[in-house]
Amino acid sequence: MEVPILKQGDFLIATVQAALTDADLLHFRTALIQKVVRCRSRGVIVDVTSLDVMDSFASRTLREIAQMIRLRGAETVIVGIQPEVAFAMVQLGLKLEDVATALDLEEGLAHLQQKSESPA
Repeated sequence: MEVPILKQGDFLIATVQAALTDADLLHFRTALIQKVVRCRSRGVIVDVTSLDVMDSFASRTLREIAQMIRLRGAETVIVGIQPEVAFAMVQLGLKLEDVATALDLEEGLAHLQQKSESPA
């Protein structure tokens, strides 16, 4: 399944619309990193609102995506983690260390705008 990646100014917004297989996640990771490079993006939002489950591979892949994007000089925000998903992730010990999260797309955009305006 293809994850749509939209450009919004200096930022990219990737909306995961359904559960992804491991192969889909790896394809998404590659496509997103390539688009960050091509668009010279300063920030990326990954919207996972539609996901009702997140396994260890998915959470590790999201963490890797954020690390790769950070190495390109951009910031990543994961938005829309459902309460049940957050609960399950904590119970299973799955962590998104050093990855910014926000309640929704609006808060994610505000976070990226604040980060891009503050001096590095």
